[in-house]
Amino acid sequence: MRISRKKKSIQPLIPHFRINDKIRAEEVRVLSDQGDNLGVFSITEALRMAEEQGIDLVEINPKADPPIVKIVDFSHFKYQKEKEARKQKANTHVTDIKGIRLSIRIGVGDLTIRQKQTEKFLKRGDKVKVEVILRGREKGNAALAFDVIRKFFALIEENTNIKFEQEPTKQGNKVTAIIINK
Repeated sequence: MRISRKKKSIQPLIPHFRINDKIRAEEVRVLSDQGDNLGVFSITEALRMAEEQGIDLVEINPKADPPIVKIVDFSHFKYQKEKEARKQKANTHVTDIKGIRLSIRIGVGDLTIRQKQTEKFLKRGDKVKVEVILRGREKGNAALAFDVIRKFFALIEENTNIKFEQEPTKQGNKVTAIIINK
């Protein structure tokens, strides 16, 4: 039996703007293409003003009282709004929490690999959760796990400026800490 999945609708980068005859308000506040306030006019008067200039009347803020419209070339206006949205989307970075797992018996080579990974994550702006999992008889000696985390922190601190967001704490059979850039 075939399973059908609904495709997610792709939302446009900019909201939908009403233009010219699609504007439903009776009275509107009109702005020029430079952003100057021209005053409150009836919709027919505002449309006539836009036609005289040979450009469109675009509803900027429909929720205002009266709604705000701008006399501007719609294709250029839409391009500028999409450009702003793309730039804003490119500048956003969601900080993730990346996980690094160590053990009490970790070797020097493995520790340097984890150090490089952690530094890479921190340079990207992510937080790093350092975990030491205690197994068997290690559970009775949690102090060693705290020492491993502090040693790891000191190794990373030589190259990058970091601090603990969450100090090392014991939770069940794990000792965890969260490291961030200062």
